[in-house]
Amino acid sequence: MTNEKEISPMNGYTMALLFIVLLAGGIFAILRFPPFIPLLVIAILMIPGFVLVNPNSSRVLLLFGKYVGTIKKNGLFWINPLYSKKKISLRASNFDSERLKVNDKLGNPIMISTILVWRVTDTYKAAFDVDDYQNFVRVQTDAAVRKLASMYPYDNFADEGLDEDITLRSSLNEVSEALEKELQERLAMAGIEVLEARIGYLAYAQEIANAMLKRQQATAIVAARHKIVEGAVSMVEMALEELNKKGVVDLDEERKAAMVSNLMVVLCSDKDAAPVVNAGTLNH
Repeated sequence: MTNEKEISPMNGYTMALLFIVLLAGGIFAILRFPPFIPLLVIAILMIPGFVLVNPNSSRVLLLFGKYVGTIKKNGLFWINPLYSKKKISLRASNFDSERLKVNDKLGNPIMISTILVWRVTDTYKAAFDVDDYQNFVRVQTDAAVRKLASMYPYDNFADEGLDEDITLRSSLNEVSEALEKELQERLAMAGIEVLEARIGYLAYAQEIANAMLKRQQATAIVAARHKIVEGAVSMVEMALEELNKKGVVDLDEERKAAMVSNLMVVLCSDKDAAPVVNAGTLNH
């Protein structure tokens, strides 16, 4: 037997009624008819056969080490008292892994953890194909997260020519799908279904966090300056065209260069300009 076999045992309420009858008969026999004492013994032997199965729970049954079947229906049942019973929950369970320190695709140390939602679908595999299926989930989840982190970079570094389609920080859906697929392949042998897997925590390791923050800030500043310069050049060009079109002032190349220089300083400066009013002529 290598697959789960669901069985339907005897109704527990019928056997409970029979147990009450035998128990009462046994007690009465002790008082009046001692030869009927075995009725009480039979009633006592029936007690281990009663099993209560709650919703989304199961009982794996064994007879002297041989797998008999699994009870998945909820209710009160009666089975062979010699059966040994192992309880396995079929409810969805959450697992929040510890924060692991791993290296991403570029070799940068990062801290990462995952949140996993899983449940048992094959009680035979969960009970007999692995030693402890709950510990198996924890270990395999850590292994899958380590493998996933090594497959993708934490972020893109376009200034160094490193432009990946999928990154851990920005491609959450793609990374989660890859993590779910990896975990499902690892946990299938334990009869476990992965319902959802998501990155719960993601950050650079402490030893490089400050350096990476400065790098991100520098990249943002450079990008902002680039936009400012583009806008300033466009505004200066428009100003020269309007002055020339309306004939406001006739500027030679030298004065144009000076005007462009002044406008670029004013538009690109990160501080307010302090203009100087020229009360003389254009030459002084």
